[in-house]
Amino acid sequence: MSDSDRRGRSSGAKPTGSSGNGRPRDAARGKDNARRGSSQGRAQGASQSGRGERRRPHNDDRRGGQKFRNAQQGGRGNGGRPGGQRGDRQGRPTSARRDDRNRDQQRRTESSQVNTAPPLDDDIEFTDLDIEVRKELRSIPKDMAELVGKHLVAAGRLVDSDPKAALEHARYVKTKASRIPVVREAVGIAAYHAGEWAEALSELRAVRRMTHTNMHVAVLADLERALGRPERALDLARETNMADLPPEVAVELRIVAAGARRDLGQLDAAVVALQGPDLDPAKWQPWSARLFYAYADNLLAAGRKEEAAQWFMHAAEADVDDETDAAQRVAELNG
Repeated sequence: MSDSDRRGRSSGAKPTGSSGNGRPRDAARGKDNARRGSSQGRAQGASQSGRGERRRPHNDDRRGGQKFRNAQQGGRGNGGRPGGQRGDRQGRPTSARRDDRNRDQQRRTESSQVNTAPPLDDDIEFTDLDIEVRKELRSIPKDMAELVGKHLVAAGRLVDSDPKAALEHARYVKTKASRIPVVREAVGIAAYHAGEWAEALSELRAVRRMTHTNMHVAVLADLERALGRPERALDLARETNMADLPPEVAVELRIVAAGARRDLGQLDAAVVALQGPDLDPAKWQPWSARLFYAYADNLLAAGRKEEAAQWFMHAAEADVDDETDAAQRVAELNG
């Protein structure tokens, strides 16, 4: 698998929406041109570069995933059960039993939906899939491999424009080939794009265990931030040997770590976390625009407006593909 294709969502993309309440909170305002994960990106024969600080959701119900029902409080009645409601033999009120039945029905419906193949476009071919991914599918029967491959191609086509639909395709292939890393990777990246943070984290952790690589470590750290756990994001960054990572992945991880520092209110530390030999406006690398943009955004958060404007300018100059809104940020700060 190529290094460039194993990238998660770009840092700082404009929010494309997510399931439930999870929308990015304070990510930098880049254009919505997100990177694909390896299975989706290779299905299309390309990967895209990103920009700005990594996107993340509001600190809402996804933080801990807990929603508490308002308990009814009342005097004793009907055999001393709480709330004065008629209950079952375990002391649960009738409404709780109805809730249980409703949840069971929802689970059955969701399971049925996952096991139903989403429709495929007529022009999708198995050969559209990257050859390395096709090799990974050789461990399953040919007919099944072609079915799985076509849905991976569909997920790759949809992951930016309709990430929820991409996730449907990825979830479906997981029911057919859950032991193949590229399949779990497809689910994880599609879930990440769709804003299903917990599912994405679970799937990409599985990929890490199965492949013994750290190619998605920056995305994993970003997901910890998304779930309201910046300390865990920093732990991941600390325990990872940056020298073992491809340079673009190492830069991504530094950007995420800086964001985690910022989450914790450590604004000066967030700025320092992005400093290094590659923070050089005279030397451009494919990831320079993203790094410069993130540095500028953290400078601005730290109250260093003049320096931030200068680094947004450097980001705009390095952004030869017009992938960020750095020029707009410069105009805003100098206006």
